[in-house]
Amino acid sequence: MRSISILLAVLLLTAGLAGCASPDTRIKRSPELFASLSPEHQALVREGKVAIGFGPDAVRLAVGNPDRIWTRTDATGTSEVWSYVTWENDMGRPLYRGWYHLNSDLYPYYYLNYPARREREYFKVVFGSDGKVVAIEQDSR
Repeated sequence: MRSISILLAVLLLTAGLAGCASPDTRIKRSPELFASLSPEHQALVREGKVAIGFGPDAVRLAVGNPDRIWTRTDATGTSEVWSYVTWENDMGRPLYRGWYHLNSDLYPYYYLNYPARREREYFKVVFGSDGKVVAIEQDSR
């Protein structure tokens, strides 16, 4: 019985940490995709950075799935914008990053009742009509 409890605890911990995956973890999950990138892009992905010219898969390897996806239409056409958010307290200290905490079975609505929490968008990636990154916006804090 004790071994089942330990196994269950390990599985729950693994599932909880899956939302906090690092670039290394994402690279290990998709080694073929990582190998298909140029050496320059591979180095950036390892650092968790995005560059102009990245495709959606390379962005996911570097920084994970977006918290929101927007469609932007302007004079040059329509583009897709990936948005990444963090939650912080009233003093600007991070509580957690990403929407996955709200959708987790392990920690449903984590910090949802924190009275002064606020959402802050800290990173955006804009994809052009060719599906490649054409702009990156990053909070400079």
